[in-house]
Amino acid sequence: MSSTAPSIPGSRRPDTAPTARPAAPVLRRAAPALLAYVAVRVVGLLFLSFWAHHQGHGVWPILATQWDAHWYLGIADHGYAHELGTAYDANNLAFFPLYPVLVKAVAAVTPGTRATTGLLIAVLASLGAAWGVFAVGDRLHGRRAGILLTTLWAAFPVGLVQWMGYTESLFTAFAAWTLYALLADRPLTAAWLAVLAGLTRPTGVAVAAAVSVTCLLALRRGFSPRALAAALIAPLGWCGYVGWVGLRLGRWDGYFAVQALWRNEVDGGRETLRRFRELLVRDSTPELFLVLVTCTLLVSVALLALSLRDRQPLPLLVFTGVLLAIVLASGGVYFPRARFLLPAFPLLLPLAVRLLRLPAHYRALVLTGAVLGSAYWGAYMVLVWPSAP
Repeated sequence: MSSTAPSIPGSRRPDTAPTARPAAPVLRRAAPALLAYVAVRVVGLLFLSFWAHHQGHGVWPILATQWDAHWYLGIADHGYAHELGTAYDANNLAFFPLYPVLVKAVAAVTPGTRATTGLLIAVLASLGAAWGVFAVGDRLHGRRAGILLTTLWAAFPVGLVQWMGYTESLFTAFAAWTLYALLADRPLTAAWLAVLAGLTRPTGVAVAAAVSVTCLLALRRGFSPRALAAALIAPLGWCGYVGWVGLRLGRWDGYFAVQALWRNEVDGGRETLRRFRELLVRDSTPELFLVLVTCTLLVSVALLALSLRDRQPLPLLVFTGVLLAIVLASGGVYFPRARFLLPAFPLLLPLAVRLLRLPAHYRALVLTGAVLGSAYWGAYMVLVWPSAP
């Protein structure tokens, strides 16, 4: 029997050596993707600054202190609630702990406010995420595909969230490097990264599922202690926080009771279908941002179908499939669902691969439209839309 994890089909390009490469050459290889990522985000930030200035708004409060950022800063300042309570949308136990813990720890040893620290952590995490997104695309389809994938992820319609005091960038970084570790046949590394993802967002369960399912299926081709250990370790972050909330509230379903107070319960997709009909059929003047959210959901379903057709590696399909199922099956709030799909970057791989086949001028036209659209929608999301992103 093999003592190492069986390799994942399609995980390694023929020209990719399995041994680790020095950090400096790897960073140089990723540099064009990182520069493209920063350029896209700077365009969005400049557009937001111009629009906010004309409306008399400051940019820093928008990025660092509003909506979810306010909740995370509150946790860093005062900790978690001790009781369930009865008020809707009021219990901070709904928010996972890793990001506010990092904010508190880093702010304790650096100058500046916790809000500034939180924003800086998000921006740095976004660079780590962009590098991970590139690494996955590069490993599967080559450097140019990795650069295109990173650019498309940067130009996601609600990509502005990547540079806000939110957890999406940190979570995407953990998710991307987890998937890369699985593709590189490093199951234990993937498992521990999945633990961190599970401590960052509720959808960390999708990252854990990618690791556990991949490793358990690999056991059918030969027993591996590392694969078995990885399958068992991966869910510990998510399960650990959910279990801790239950102990804190004195009831086994404590976390799910908190989510019920936030109206985040699974209904099998009934609310999603109801909003589709309302926004696309019945409402003659639908809110523009909600139309964007609806289109993002529908396009994501189509991209998952393309991913299946392209036979993406199993870890990517499990991650995006579970994440999309969670978002679509939720009976909770509708407007942040485009943001919830921000970490699902493998859905963009079919677009990146197909863009490579286009002539350069058509590819440039598509990317320019995506970047400008992302800049507009990001500013609209925080300056016109009256609720949370």
